[in-house]
Amino acid sequence: MREWQDRRARLRDLAMAYRLRWKRRRLLFRALRKRRQLTPVSDRTAGIAPGAILAAMTVRNEATRLPFFLEHHRRLGVAHFLVVDNGSDDGTRDYLAAQADVSLWSTQASYRLSRFGVDWLTWLQIRHAHGHWCLTLDADEIFIYPYHDTRDLRALAGWLERQGHASFGAMMLDMYPKGPLAEQTYASGDDPFRTLQWFDSGNYMIQRKPDLQNLWIQGGVRARRFFAGNPRRAPTMGKTPFVKWNRRYAYVSSTHSLLPRRLNHVYDTEGGERISGILLHTKFLPEVVRRSGEEKHRQEHFANSRFYDSYYDTLAGNPDLWCPQSRRFTGWRQLEAMGLMSRGGWP
Repeated sequence: MREWQDRRARLRDLAMAYRLRWKRRRLLFRALRKRRQLTPVSDRTAGIAPGAILAAMTVRNEATRLPFFLEHHRRLGVAHFLVVDNGSDDGTRDYLAAQADVSLWSTQASYRLSRFGVDWLTWLQIRHAHGHWCLTLDADEIFIYPYHDTRDLRALAGWLERQGHASFGAMMLDMYPKGPLAEQTYASGDDPFRTLQWFDSGNYMIQRKPDLQNLWIQGGVRARRFFAGNPRRAPTMGKTPFVKWNRRYAYVSSTHSLLPRRLNHVYDTEGGERISGILLHTKFLPEVVRRSGEEKHRQEHFANSRFYDSYYDTLAGNPDLWCPQSRRFTGWRQLEAMGLMSRGGWP
């Protein structure tokens, strides 16, 4: 009986691997087709050096966040940014075009129908990121990891390679202020964490998806404040943003999961800990109140956008996300002590 069960399990695994292999090919073909939607604005990719750390992202109207975002990731060691501008009208495009370490493409096509920009970025990564360690981020994500204040991304990438790892996991951590969102102050270029000083340290739910074998993490302030009645509807927060890229790789759902699925194994299955990082999420800067109505109307950010109408309505109401259990952010060592990130043996 046990032998028959083992055989059935192996057959299921083989069938799943076959389906996922074809899924990856379809995703790569989608990226090939979607390349026609991109128009080069400033292509500086000829200057990318061998071994350079890259970052890739899709943006729309992020002129406020970009100065700090770029400077932070430059300090970490990102040498070149591959950016798609999706119809900005706030100066984002001109600002990025003027940056010497940015290659920029533009498109007016649907963000949602490009798999939330992933199809566009997959094409750029096929063309320009093969063989490079590449960060794939949103403009409201600030990447940190153990020792990020003293060790750059080249050091992290080198250690990962010596351990036989080609991917690095991180949890997105929603940061927020104390008091109504729109009553806060933030100027472009400022450190956003002088405004967004607080986070939820608990109430996180983690499960392992059986198909892609990635971690599905939910919780934090969005589950507490926006999806209290149905926390399973809350956005997932587990991501794999840092990957030694190969032109045959493809993200499946934002940066929550990849193919081949071995890249999703950014956790230890034998009782230990793997090194991991954090994406500090700056979504709740004051402008989110003004922009929430626009994003609700556009319906470009969620696959089933109508289920998130109440989320945007709550944001438009200028909420105070702070609660007595909120914790003030002090640095990566605090997050490690809380179990939200790990050094995982990195000496």
